[in-house]
Amino acid sequence: MLLAIDAGNTNVVFALMKGREIRARWRIATDPRRTADEYAVWLHQLLGLAGYGKDDVEAVIIATVVPRALHNLEVLAEKYFGVKALVAGRPPVEFGITVDLPQPETVGADRVINALAAHEAHPGDLIVIDFGTATTFDVVDYSGTYKGGVIAPGINLSLDALVAAAAKLPRIAIEAPAPGTTVIGRSTEEAMHSGIYWGYVSMMEGMVKRIAGEIGRQTKVIATGGLASLFDKHSDIFDAVEPDLTITGLGLLYERIDT
Repeated sequence: MLLAIDAGNTNVVFALMKGREIRARWRIATDPRRTADEYAVWLHQLLGLAGYGKDDVEAVIIATVVPRALHNLEVLAEKYFGVKALVAGRPPVEFGITVDLPQPETVGADRVINALAAHEAHPGDLIVIDFGTATTFDVVDYSGTYKGGVIAPGINLSLDALVAAAAKLPRIAIEAPAPGTTVIGRSTEEAMHSGIYWGYVSMMEGMVKRIAGEIGRQTKVIATGGLASLFDKHSDIFDAVEPDLTITGLGLLYERIDT
């Protein structure tokens, strides 16, 4: 089986894949200082709990936007699984998608992989929204070409900044409003919930409208990331929610070099 690793700014996601099927997945907070040995202790226990062992892993593929985390993940693959890690965007793992930008090498691997996976599953022009440390809007045209996008502060990042800068504001959980809840908050907590949640819904709807207007053709919106389902409850802009888009894309990349 394939061990696909998506190392983001906030979390590292490990997924065990058989073909295109995700058999198990786990996540751990991103820490560039975490050693291969620390990863191995944690991961081997989780593999065992899921009914697998290290011998079930035949290959490892990594996508990362945290360069400092890459070395220890490569050591993990070689030392504990006996394979040389494949790294997305580095030969022989070419993205297989045209990045139509002046400096294509500057685009995060996760954004290109999301574009690849979304195009594979959904024909036509696409806007891919990824709810991560940043909230990104990426545009993929009908031919599968990556055309660019938008990077906005992620919702957790925005909330952390708000709480850190305002002494009297409490830390709140991010959750969808209950049915019948008004936008106008009747307490500080309600006002914060409204500002964070409905503010993000309004930002997404406005951004999608502007981007689709520039594309000028019928466009589908694909959402991914942990908070996608949360916003899907009170917005109709998503045509599909694909929570494992990056992992799916890593599986596609491996499939293409394996055949």
